[in-house]
Amino acid sequence: MSGALSLETNVLRRYANDQILPLSKLVLETAFQPIVELSTGKVFGYETLMRGFERLGFENPLELLDAAANANQLLGLEQMMGARALAKFGGLPDFSTSTLFINLDGRLIRHGDYVIDKLVQHLRKTGIAPSSICFELTERFDNTSAPEFEALIAKIRMEGFKLAIDDFGVGHAEMKLLCDFPVDYLKIDRHFIAGLDENPRKRHLVRNVVNIAHVLGIRVIAEGVETEAECLACREFGVDLVQGWFIARPTIFPSELQSHFPQLAELDRRRRSSQSLDEILIRKQIEMLPTVYENESIDTVFELFRANPRQAFFPVLNANGEPRGIISEHHLKEYIYRPFGRDLLKNRVYERTIAHFVERAPIVGLDANAERLMNIFANMDGSDCVILTENMRYAGIVSAASLIKVINEKQLKIAQDQNPLTSLPGNRAIHDFMHEVGRDDDQTRFFCYCDFDYFKPFNDHYGFQVGDHAISLFAALMKRYFFSEGDFLGHVGGDDFFIGLRDWTREELSEILERLLSDFHDDVVELYSEEDRAAGRIRGHDRNGAEREFPLLRCSIAVLELPDGLILEDVARISGAIAQVKAQAKESPEGLVFSVFGERG
Repeated sequence: MSGALSLETNVLRRYANDQILPLSKLVLETAFQPIVELSTGKVFGYETLMRGFERLGFENPLELLDAAANANQLLGLEQMMGARALAKFGGLPDFSTSTLFINLDGRLIRHGDYVIDKLVQHLRKTGIAPSSICFELTERFDNTSAPEFEALIAKIRMEGFKLAIDDFGVGHAEMKLLCDFPVDYLKIDRHFIAGLDENPRKRHLVRNVVNIAHVLGIRVIAEGVETEAECLACREFGVDLVQGWFIARPTIFPSELQSHFPQLAELDRRRRSSQSLDEILIRKQIEMLPTVYENESIDTVFELFRANPRQAFFPVLNANGEPRGIISEHHLKEYIYRPFGRDLLKNRVYERTIAHFVERAPIVGLDANAERLMNIFANMDGSDCVILTENMRYAGIVSAASLIKVINEKQLKIAQDQNPLTSLPGNRAIHDFMHEVGRDDDQTRFFCYCDFDYFKPFNDHYGFQVGDHAISLFAALMKRYFFSEGDFLGHVGGDDFFIGLRDWTREELSEILERLLSDFHDDVVELYSEEDRAAGRIRGHDRNGAEREFPLLRCSIAVLELPDGLILEDVARISGAIAQVKAQAKESPEGLVFSVFGERG
C-alpha cells in the first residue's frame, strides 16, 4: 500500500512540476502565525506560511519552492501567495497597527525591482502602509553575494519596508548582514530556542546575540517557542518578540486569530509586581524628544532643527511608531548651508528623503537596568543616545549624561539603604539581588538567611552597646569569609543578615558556614561575664515578658538552594521558602539547614 502511495506521489509531483502555478492557485492557502510582544502578550504581527503543499505531493514548502524555481515559476508562485497574504492581512481589524512578515526567497533578488514595484502598487490600493510589511531574508542561500542585493535593500528601505534576518544561526552571511545592512529584526532559529531553559551553551549564545542586536538597534524575535520555560528564558535574556506553539499554532482562519495572549500578560504581571530601582531612576531621566517619521518630507526635519536650535539630533520612527534610528544635524549641514541645498534635497531626480539620512542607534526596552545601558554606550562608540521603547513603541531617549545621573543616584540610594552599624546593603538591595539572581539560571544559587538565637535577652541583659558589638562581630566575620565579586552580603536589620552566593557548591558553602558559626560562637561568648559564661546561660525575659533562663547567644542559618536551570523571580515566593527553612534551622542542634527550592524535606 505504501508503495502505491509513493508511486502516486511521484506521478503527481512530475505532473505538478509542469503545472505548479495553476495547481497552486487551486490548493495552496496562506496561514498566519502570531508574533507576540513578550512583555505584554499583545500581537505585534504575523508570519505568513504556506499550507496545502502536501496536496501537490511535497513534504514541505521548501521542496515546492525548489521545484517552482527549477520550472521557472517561482516568481509567479511567490507573487500569488504574497497577494493572498496581503488580502487576508488587510481584512484583519488590527492590520494598521500590525506587521506582516513575508519571506523573500534569495532566488528572486534579481527580480527585486519588479517585486517591490508591484507590491507598492498593491499596497496603495489596499491602504496598507509599507511599514506594516517586513521582508524576511531567508539564509538558505548567500543573499549578499548577489550583485543586485545591495541596491534591492536600499530600495526596500527607501520605500519604508522593514527587514528581518530569518533563521539566524543556521544560514549564510548573517554577521555580514548585521554589520553592513539596516536590519530591523533578527529571528533566532528554533534550534537555539529548543531547551533554552536547560542548556547553558544555548543560554550563553542567546544572551549575547540579544545584546549584540540591541546595541545595533535591532529587535530580537525567538522562533519556535513551545514551552513556558523557554518563554521565560527568552524574556530573561531580553528577547523582544516570540512566536511558536506555546503562543499559537498557524491557522488559515482569520477568525481564530487573537489580538492578545493572556498567558504572556500574566507572566509579565508577575515580573512587574514591583518596579526595580533602575527603572524608577531611568524613567525620571527620559527625554521625550520630538520625532520625525521616515515617510515625511525633509522640510519637517529642517523645521524641527529651526525650532530646537540646541538639539543636534531627533529620533526617526516608521509609520507604526517604531524607532528606526536618529537623524543628526551634521548629516544635513552640507545641504543647509549650501546654496540651493534644500532645493536639491527636494529634487525628484536627486531623491533624498529622511530615510536616506537615518543613522542607526541602540534600541532597548524601558525595563533594562542602568548597567546594561551603560555597557551599550561603551560598546557603541560615538552613539548620541539609547532609544527606549515600551511595548515596542518609542518611549523616549537617554543620553550618556542622563545615565551618569542615574548611576550616581542609584549609588546614593544604595548608600542611604546601607545599615549605619555594619555598612552592609539593606532590604531594597537584598530584594533586587534576589530578583536578579532568581532569573539568572546559568548556575546554582544559594540564599542564606542568618538570624541570632536568644538575642533579645542578651541585648536586654548587657545593653545595646554590647548587642551592637555582637552584630558588628558577625558582620566582620561575614566579610572575612565572603569577599568574591559575585558574593552579596546584606543586613536585613537588627540581628538578621543575608548572604547571596553564585558559583559555589553545597559542600564548599557548608564548610564555610560551619566555620562562620563556630568562629562567631567563640567570639561572642567573650562578651558574656565570666559567671554567665561558666553557667552557659543567663536569666532574662522572653517576648511575652515571662522570666526564664536562656542559652548563650548563637546564630542559625537557613540556606535555600535554587538549582541550575530554575528561573524564579518572585521574591515573595523565595522569601516564603526561606522562612520555612529558617524555622527548621532554629530547631536544629547545629543551627544550619539546607533546602532545595520545591523539594520537601
